[in-house]
Amino acid sequence: MTLSIPNNPSPGSSIFDFPAHRETAYTVQTPQGNTRASSSLVPHLADDHGSYVVISGGTGCNPICSAFGLDACYVLPISDDGGSSSEIIRVLGGPSIGDIRSRLIRLIPAVEKGSPLDAIRTLLAHRLSSNASEKDAREEWRDIVEGRSSLWAGIPSDRKEMIRGFLVHFESELLKRAHKNFSFTNGSIGNYFLAAAQGFFRSLPSAIFLFSSITHSQANILPIIVTNHTVTIAAELVNGEKIIGQCEISHPVHATPVVSVVGGRSGQEDPDSMGQLLVQQKNVLFGANGKGATAGLPSPISRIYYINAYGNEIHPYPNPDFLINISLRQVLVYSCGSLWTSIMPCLALRGVAKGIAKSHSLKAKVLLLNSKNDRETEGYTAVDFINAIVRMLNSVHDMDTISMSYPTSAFITHLVYLYDTEVAADVQKITSMGVKCVEVRGVQEKRFDSGCLQHALKSILAEVM
Repeated sequence: MTLSIPNNPSPGSSIFDFPAHRETAYTVQTPQGNTRASSSLVPHLADDHGSYVVISGGTGCNPICSAFGLDACYVLPISDDGGSSSEIIRVLGGPSIGDIRSRLIRLIPAVEKGSPLDAIRTLLAHRLSSNASEKDAREEWRDIVEGRSSLWAGIPSDRKEMIRGFLVHFESELLKRAHKNFSFTNGSIGNYFLAAAQGFFRSLPSAIFLFSSITHSQANILPIIVTNHTVTIAAELVNGEKIIGQCEISHPVHATPVVSVVGGRSGQEDPDSMGQLLVQQKNVLFGANGKGATAGLPSPISRIYYINAYGNEIHPYPNPDFLINISLRQVLVYSCGSLWTSIMPCLALRGVAKGIAKSHSLKAKVLLLNSKNDRETEGYTAVDFINAIVRMLNSVHDMDTISMSYPTSAFITHLVYLYDTEVAADVQKITSMGVKCVEVRGVQEKRFDSGCLQHALKSILAEVM
């Protein structure tokens, strides 16, 4: 379906005239035991297509978003410290917004070429050159922030000045920290806008709302942790070694540093750093196939956990709206993508295991199996993927409840895998674990597509409803 937007919006066509969502107010019990009133985008349970909570990160889920329809909530980690996000974090601090910006762009509705919304999408999806010199990248940025760039063509003046206002705010924050020499090479304009809005409102959810509003995005995107500070994850390997930071775990630019995390201070302190542990020297650049090109880990990953600015392990609570959506929606999906750095950061939080296991609304809990392994899961079979998720959820430290171990089926009820997957799927063994297997054939070789996934999800819903 094509969304038609007038070329000359009337004064009454504001930046907030985006498609309406069903919004319901309710009272929720927070993990801390307090009661609060809340409202959120909640599912329309009469929808025959089902309502989904999709746990994902990075770009692995982007091509299949349409399979979940409009009634989906996307939960993303905010711990990615690579790419354009690394430079923003290094200079300004704050949570990582790269994965969120990528999903917001993906969920902008299809429009006619040359329409105002198409122009806005092009601007916010634009990256400054990664091959040009720093001087050339800065000149391109100046053309954009000063409103001279051809990228502004076709964008109505009210929206142009609103977007440009936040880019100017981003520029002013950089000038306050000029001694840090921010690099614009490979910079994402969408990241700059989202980071500026987050810093201005001191609220990432508010920044997401603004981004969704100006792009007519029908996205219900939840950052897994609500914070204005940098979030750092670490991996503990089977051999006891520890690796700090998502980029170093998943796709290190240089040799992976092995760090012994103990009490005390670690890394350089910086009053502007907002608590980040390690400071990247410059913008971390890597290609789309970077993960497959890196050397393997010295030992398999045992677990993912969060650390504070001093290297100490911490046990954060998740975004309360994540737990709310788990209690309201029908299907939980662990999407394809990096297991340990995209999925696990959304599970390694207090109350998540109980929320998933005890949900009365979830009829199915579906794992989409990657078609091949990456650095994080070298040598894994489908059984290893399932056991890793179950072990992670059962091991999360939760001070508020009596520790208990849930069976596999409490967290995963269905495995969806491609018929030509390189990751071995022992159907008989998986079935004996209480998990039903669903094989699908993608249009593209060894890759899920929206059509095959939507068919699989409909068959699962028909079975469980």
